[in-house]
Amino acid sequence: MRTIRRLIYSEVLRAVGFVTLAFLALFFFFDMVDQMGELNQGASRGYTVGYALLYVALQVPNHLYELLPIAVLIGTIFVMARLASSSEFTILRTSGLGPLRALGTLLLLGVAFVAVTFVFGDYVAPAANRTAQTLQARFLGDITVGRTGAWMKDRQEGRNYSVNVGALASDGTLNQVRIYEFANDSGRLLSTTKAAHGRFGDHGWDLQDVERRSFEQATQAAQPRVEVVRLAEWQWPTGLSLDMVAAALLSPDRMQTVDLFQYINHLQDNGQNAQRYEIEFWRKVFYPLSCLVMMVLALPFAYLHFRAGNIAGYVFVGVLVGISFFLLNNVFGFVGNLRNWEPWLAAAAPGIIYSLLSLGAFGWLVLRQ
Repeated sequence: MRTIRRLIYSEVLRAVGFVTLAFLALFFFFDMVDQMGELNQGASRGYTVGYALLYVALQVPNHLYELLPIAVLIGTIFVMARLASSSEFTILRTSGLGPLRALGTLLLLGVAFVAVTFVFGDYVAPAANRTAQTLQARFLGDITVGRTGAWMKDRQEGRNYSVNVGALASDGTLNQVRIYEFANDSGRLLSTTKAAHGRFGDHGWDLQDVERRSFEQATQAAQPRVEVVRLAEWQWPTGLSLDMVAAALLSPDRMQTVDLFQYINHLQDNGQNAQRYEIEFWRKVFYPLSCLVMMVLALPFAYLHFRAGNIAGYVFVGVLVGISFFLLNNVFGFVGNLRNWEPWLAAAAPGIIYSLLSLGAFGWLVLRQ
């Protein structure tokens, strides 16, 4: 049995490695073409071809994380179809490789792919993405989202704060900061603060070039009054950290699972909708497990009889199945967010559907033999 495992594992690893390298080379080319426009924009600031190549190289871990399940499916289908067409798999079956043992053998290898996918998706890719964002911010402008930047909320001692950060510089400097203070009981606007720049201090945000407007409510003895104060420096005590601001500015699929969990807790504590981030959190939990689903999908191809068949046709079917899984995974995320589905269900549904289909096909082919 050890010899059989060594044979299957070596063939699958070679095939998956070849498919992965082909996909990464293709996406590397596409990313480099996309960087041509950035080269023209940042040429005056020193953004050279070397920096563009470095930026594209930093995108490779994220592409590997996204493409590895599809590469596992295509590579395994190719190996299973080739073994079936050359009757090698028939010989392996007569040597004691039963259906359940074959399934367990592939799932054991799938666990290794799950571990690789998890490591790249939760550690390597987020670190590489942060480095890439910092590199581009150094030459092409600060990190921002949309035209208005990122909006966040904070609660402190009977006060609610709505905070807007226009952009985040590569050195961690906050730019175009606006803070709106509201009374917790009545919702009345108490003050507004505008700052050109800011940095994260030990006890809050250290803001520079500050303009504060305080609004005093009208009483029987006095008219409503607006007090304007301009300060060179001012410290705002808050628990909003650099990671939270970065999470609001970055796409949730580029974050670590732990960072997503902490940011979801922050949103829920401040009464904000965290549906999008909860779905992405569960997707990051379930997505590495899709490598096991791909293994189960590929195994039925070993039980097909096509001695004179065309293996390329079956590999093409594998490509279509992998693309459909990837698309369905994204569609369920968007639909779940729009329809307010349970986050774990929206994230796990594609894997459950494809697992049932593959197990059904596997059982039908085995029982038909």
